[in-house]
Amino acid sequence: MNASAWQLIALAIYLLAMIAIGLWAKRQNENLEDYVLGGRRLSPTTAALSAGASDMSGWLLMGLPGALYMVGLAEAWLAIGLTIGAWVNWKVVAPRLRVYTEVSRNSVTVPVFFHNRLRDNTRLLRILTSVITLIFFTFYASSGMVAGGKFFQSSFGLEFHWGMLLVAGVTVLYTLFGGFLGASYTDMVQGLLMLAALIVLPVIAFFYVGGPVEAYNTIVEINPTAMSLFAGTTFAGIISSAAWGLGYFGQPHIITRFMALRSHKDATTGRRIGIGWMVLTVLGACSAGLIGVAFFAKNPDAVLTDKDAAETVFLDLSQTLLHPLISGFVLAAVLAAIMSTLSSQLIVCSSALAEDLYGVITEKKLQDWHGLWLGRAGVLVVAIIAALLAWNPDSSVLDLVGFAWAGFGAAFGPLVLLSLFWRKLTNWGAIVGLVAATITVFVWGNSETLSGMLYEIIPGFVVNLVLAVLVSLATYKPNAEIDAEFDQMQATLKA
Repeated sequence: MNASAWQLIALAIYLLAMIAIGLWAKRQNENLEDYVLGGRRLSPTTAALSAGASDMSGWLLMGLPGALYMVGLAEAWLAIGLTIGAWVNWKVVAPRLRVYTEVSRNSVTVPVFFHNRLRDNTRLLRILTSVITLIFFTFYASSGMVAGGKFFQSSFGLEFHWGMLLVAGVTVLYTLFGGFLGASYTDMVQGLLMLAALIVLPVIAFFYVGGPVEAYNTIVEINPTAMSLFAGTTFAGIISSAAWGLGYFGQPHIITRFMALRSHKDATTGRRIGIGWMVLTVLGACSAGLIGVAFFAKNPDAVLTDKDAAETVFLDLSQTLLHPLISGFVLAAVLAAIMSTLSSQLIVCSSALAEDLYGVITEKKLQDWHGLWLGRAGVLVVAIIAALLAWNPDSSVLDLVGFAWAGFGAAFGPLVLLSLFWRKLTNWGAIVGLVAATITVFVWGNSETLSGMLYEIIPGFVVNLVLAVLVSLATYKPNAEIDAEFDQMQATLKA
């Protein structure tokens, strides 16, 4: 049996397992709250691994190792910023958001929480947040489909569109029926698969290059600045990379995991598991990129497929060093990173359609079966639109990933923090801050001069925070219901 056959067997096992989990989760869904938030019964382990897997995407196994291979440790600042941001998010946001979203009229999505928390009678805030979520995540989801198509094209020579449809089809299938729980449990399995791959492969590669000391000496010989965090970068570059961590506070597909926890007390356990997973996987990805430098230098016959960006270094190492069946599961880990993010984005888009916009238009409470099938219809609609956007293999939607992260982080992040910690935030403060941040990110991100100086999330975040506070101070009026909910949230956390 040739290597490709072994790898296809491993991928088939993985894809069938994902479908089976989705079909199992289908039986747990009885209403829209179950479908978009899992009935708030997620364990800390599932929430932590699900948040990590849906966050990291293919960047962790392809982009980060490639960057370290090409440049060195100076490219690790983004990973450092993300790890710090994730820790703060679990520590500061998770317990409060879990309590407050339930206290504030049992809000099951981020737009509904803003609407209920601020008593926005204009409904403008809910519409704006829903539309922004839908637009950004539809493009974000299409980028995942493009990545899936290119994965099968480069790994197995499968035509791009068939690879894209295969990834999209399997992901939509288990998300369509399994909903939030299906996405979360598949994310957990995918997170464990990614962790195993990122630990096993670098350890094996170390032995192949003669151990840590020999690896270090070879790397420095090839690239003298590879092991420096500061060589070849600037202060502004470090700040821009580390500022990716600010984005965590406003990412709907991540913070909904906090809302779905069984209790706010689970946030402590979730933080330890989630950050432990993140540290190990990031270290593994960085190690794979650096060890790749030593390995390909010592093995000139070995082929690095992507010589321009080295984003295949992890895949090439696995196919060179491991049995084809094991390397097939490593390929499955890369596919898992793509699919876990895609499924989470589809669920958030579904909730934006079924719970947020539909709720604003009709002002009717959905029956359980109606809400459940409306949520599934939302997944299907968004998936079709995303697939159409991804149909061109040279589509520029991949460029929107960093832009979308900045957009969500700057538009939603300050509002999440202010909603949880400052009772005087008003609906008009939130609306002005949201609009100003979105415009700032769009203008800054599309200017080569400005974006070259500083990542657009920083000015967008600051503009939102300042305007939201100033406008809220000018428009604040005491509201007994809001104050009572805020006091109840604080009392629950202290109890």
